[in-house]
Amino acid sequence: MFPALETEVKQETLPDPYEDFMYHHLQYYGYFKDHRGSLPTSATHQHVWKNNPRYLLSGSFGERQGMIPDPLQKEKLLWPTCISSPVHRQIEAVSRDSLMLSSPLLRSRQLLHDEFGEVNPCLREPRDLFTFFSSSGPLQAPRWPIECEVIKENLHHIEWVPPQPEYFYQPTGNEKLPEIVGEEKGTVVFQLDSVPTEGSYFTSSRVGGKQGIIKELAVTLQGPEDKTLLFESRFESGNLQKAVRVDTYEYELTLRTDLYTNKHTQWFYFRVQNTRKDATYRFTIVNLLKPKSLYTVGMKPLMYSQLDAKTHNIGWRREGNEIRYYKNNRDDGQQAFYCLTWTIQFPHDQDTCFFAHFYPYTYTDLQCYLLSVANNPVQSQFCKLRTLCRSLAGNTVYLLTITNPSRTPQEAAAKKAVVLSARVHPGESNGSWIMKGFLDFILSNSPDAQLLRDIFVFKVVPMLNPDGVIVGNYRCSLAGRDLNRHYKTILKESFPCIWYTRNMIKRLLEEREVLLYCDFHGHSRKNNIFLYGCNNNDRKYWLHERVFPLMLSKNAPDKFSFHSCNFKVQKCKEGTGRVVMWRMGILNSYTMESTFGGSTLGNKRDTHFTTEDLKSLGYHVCDTLLDFCDPDRTKHQWF
Repeated sequence: MFPALETEVKQETLPDPYEDFMYHHLQYYGYFKDHRGSLPTSATHQHVWKNNPRYLLSGSFGERQGMIPDPLQKEKLLWPTCISSPVHRQIEAVSRDSLMLSSPLLRSRQLLHDEFGEVNPCLREPRDLFTFFSSSGPLQAPRWPIECEVIKENLHHIEWVPPQPEYFYQPTGNEKLPEIVGEEKGTVVFQLDSVPTEGSYFTSSRVGGKQGIIKELAVTLQGPEDKTLLFESRFESGNLQKAVRVDTYEYELTLRTDLYTNKHTQWFYFRVQNTRKDATYRFTIVNLLKPKSLYTVGMKPLMYSQLDAKTHNIGWRREGNEIRYYKNNRDDGQQAFYCLTWTIQFPHDQDTCFFAHFYPYTYTDLQCYLLSVANNPVQSQFCKLRTLCRSLAGNTVYLLTITNPSRTPQEAAAKKAVVLSARVHPGESNGSWIMKGFLDFILSNSPDAQLLRDIFVFKVVPMLNPDGVIVGNYRCSLAGRDLNRHYKTILKESFPCIWYTRNMIKRLLEEREVLLYCDFHGHSRKNNIFLYGCNNNDRKYWLHERVFPLMLSKNAPDKFSFHSCNFKVQKCKEGTGRVVMWRMGILNSYTMESTFGGSTLGNKRDTHFTTEDLKSLGYHVCDTLLDFCDPDRTKHQWF
């Protein structure tokens, strides 16, 4: 097809980006110490790479785009339910000129193509590598590892705030502890086929995940009287590995570990269909790993009914009775497992319901939100969206810069910076809801928001680990590692999201003072919201790091607990964002921990947090920033 390129291929041997990445990744962890040419499983890719000139057009990003050409599904546009019809038409118009759907080749990051897929020997403008996120281009659908099956459905849940407080579950002492029997005495009604675990590693990704026909994993109903529930989790952020029916209305559930690991079972999010209204169902998750859990002190799972959402505009709500968290009686001799059991009565017959550990917030949800900001003619003037980097799977990691235009260069240079991030741990969706509350306020026309934009430059990374969020991981990236232990890494190829974030902050510190860094997390064992900081031994700044958390506790007394804050720097936490940024010179460097449960404070005592509660914390961060920087120092004395 391209004779000139074929000639070049025969004359020159190009480096294999897959091999280069895996060499660094495996050697770093001590799994591989041989010569570069001996990488396991690389021979096939090397052969394909060198013998098919089409792959030479994929540039340095080829290994993340997937090595198998897929002309029809190479890049799919994201058509989420949140996009309005005018925007659909706009995106459709743009996509006619887009390379995403027209080219049968792997997309180049350097060479331009025309609409027929031919090569135009012109380099792209450098700005195209880090472009605005705007409505002038289509959203890219999430990219999945090629091992993952993904159903072709767009899921959308409405936001809803319960009109009454949702109180913690009060144990009666009569809760049943089901004995785990497993598939030997039960019937498997749902099971994922091939799930990459420890011993395998990420190689490539594509939109839609695994190629081929999507299998029907749920059982086939034998007729209208068949009461078997139909399970599904092969959607964005979903996590359920297996379901075993052990009685008419009783099921044992196994969660999928984080991909490419054998650990981190905490986050769950799955769908059930074929419900019966008047029956009491029992679900028991059998392979949780943490010995302590908020479920022991009253936390309830979340349930969402599609019929309730459609007919009554009711969204996620806390449900469940006979809730117990206990040690699994089946010991495999290697590690102890723990069980979570609860009973539920569904509100409708033949309903579609979802269960989740916490309110889901997906990568698609973030993209919809950012699209609305980009389409807002006012907000887009002071909120600039860029691509910070691409994840291992090729998903965009977004960077927002929020500040009002300055009147003079001197005024612009005098602004201090604030850096905020979330979702380095993908199963901690609480961080995204706090981040959403912060963005809602800082992008509003409130006088306080305008003042904050006048005096600060905000750098925001709303989703640090999009790959983990997409596949339903709890803690890790597709490298199979906790990114919040690798902020000191020099391996840009293995941990791009962390490397580029640290590098962005390093450059920012060269330009201006960074007043505050805060990374939003979730906590599975303690209630309330609190901060982890760093203890400064310099007498000049003694107790300085405790001022902001104390102020925040005064502004949100029914949610934020200063008593739960901690300011120790443990050796095992040296690689966290909080400690690394502190050692880079940011005095006020924090991890914000928000509970999966609720509050034990004030008017909200013994109630679960809603998404509105978490979003309000984002506002209180802004409010506390104003207090913290108030030139009237009497406010500091009052605190």
